[in-house]
Amino acid sequence: MRSIVESVLDLVRLRVLVAVAREGSVTAAADALNYAQPSVSHHLARLEAEAGLPLLQRAGRGVRLTEAGELLVRRAEEILGQVESVRAELAAHAGLHTGRVRLAAFPTALATLVPAAAAWLADEHPGIDLALTEAEPPEALTALRNGDADVALVFEHDRIPDLRNVRLVPLLEEPLYAVTPASREWTGPRAELATYAGERWIAGCPRCRAHLVEACEEAGFEPEITFETDDYVAVQALVAAGLGVSTLPGLALLANRNAAVRADRLTGHRRRVLVATYGKPPLPRPVQALTEALAATAGKPEWLP
Repeated sequence: MRSIVESVLDLVRLRVLVAVAREGSVTAAADALNYAQPSVSHHLARLEAEAGLPLLQRAGRGVRLTEAGELLVRRAEEILGQVESVRAELAAHAGLHTGRVRLAAFPTALATLVPAAAAWLADEHPGIDLALTEAEPPEALTALRNGDADVALVFEHDRIPDLRNVRLVPLLEEPLYAVTPASREWTGPRAELATYAGERWIAGCPRCRAHLVEACEEAGFEPEITFETDDYVAVQALVAAGLGVSTLPGLALLANRNAAVRADRLTGHRRRVLVATYGKPPLPRPVQALTEALAATAGKPEWLP
């Protein structure tokens, strides 16, 4: 009987396990992989037999990972991502095709940075096919490690994280703004968060919300969050209606600006936009071309004053 170390070399079984973990059931995994359900069950049974311990357990109508299953899925995602990276490198090196590159990016980057980069890529490298996926940073990095994306555009409010096998290159820094109803008068400096203590707040994605709470606490108050939405257009509409105040990054306001809100740049608050790739250089030609396109077109946006 092969050991679990030897069995992880079976990429088909690893893909099956990752799909089951992602989809939450054997049936959904079979549909996602376009496999017959008995085939998925067979691969899982073989993998558990080789591991010598259970990897899944029943949870209602679906399944969930055991502790051993979670460990193996994490390693499997890394292995599959590395395999996809190697395949792309070999194909580009051998000149088997002109190339395809998949970009995962957060919504405001897709609305502002990506179109210019895509146009540059099409002009400079017409043989490279670009595919786009909308994803917030955690999901984009997961797609990168899983081999479902070749490049990811992500953001960080504070320090740049050190992620295993993921290379993060700063692209630009965007300011953060206090967004308030244009018709309302304020006392206190608009560029300071403390001015808005006691107001109701509209918060965005979990990462942005966490940064907002931390920044407000540093300013001496705890924000009362009454609405939550990831849609920056909806955030501005709620602010314009007088239902609260919010903060938005510069790219969100470049992508769409509601005339009924006022945006004031917050002192000392910023967000870094980074280009993430998987594996060590040299990068596959299509991936390198896309990173060059992003760097060439990002420039210095004309932020609101």
